[in-house]
Amino acid sequence: MDFIIDDPQREHEFRQILTKIRQAKSGETVDQMKQLGLNYKVNWGASIISLREIAAQYEKNHLLAMKLWNKQWRETMILAAMLDVPAEVTEEQMDYWTKTLETTEIAESLNTFLWCKTKFAFIKSLEWCRGKKHLVRFAGLHLMGRLAITEKSVIDELFDPFFDVLSPLAKDPNLKQVFYRSFVQLGMKSKIMNEEAVLFAESLKDIDSEESSQLADLILTELRSDYVQESFVKNT
Repeated sequence: MDFIIDDPQREHEFRQILTKIRQAKSGETVDQMKQLGLNYKVNWGASIISLREIAAQYEKNHLLAMKLWNKQWRETMILAAMLDVPAEVTEEQMDYWTKTLETTEIAESLNTFLWCKTKFAFIKSLEWCRGKKHLVRFAGLHLMGRLAITEKSVIDELFDPFFDVLSPLAKDPNLKQVFYRSFVQLGMKSKIMNEEAVLFAESLKDIDSEESSQLADLILTELRSDYVQESFVKNT
């Protein structure tokens, strides 16, 4: 990671944010998250709405984001994603933060608020889909779906490489939900991408895997639905 010199203003903002997080705590939310398997070293149970309100009070700043991430509270990691500057994010930072993930919530927060806005988003999403760690693969799939939503104006060819790496992931039952959600978004990007996604989903049935076959049926039902097909007519 790059060496960044600290400064008093960012330290002051950092301390302010920690206080505001404590004030937004919710023990009930913490208990609910534990029941869902979302366990953190420190979790104050602050809602995403509360964290958005806190983030809105500060200008985006790379140093501030780094300080927040290093604190390793659930809330500070989400705020790091909200307050970092996409143009200052490095590939090394993306890899380090993603490879040290411990929950899907933080993976989704990073992808939604930060990673999808960086110039490395496509290449990292593709690399992570090939990853060995479950949460890295999860992050890759989720980021692919976010890009399909936020980058509808980019050429479809940027998404073509994903079709070469997704088949093995379709066999993993632990990735079924995120695969379905993200792949459907990919198939809704354009009429051409929809046709490619349908063909790919059909090919999943040929894989000797019950998970892949079930996933293919779910995807094909959605991508061939009247709702999805009519959306292309409205956008032409």
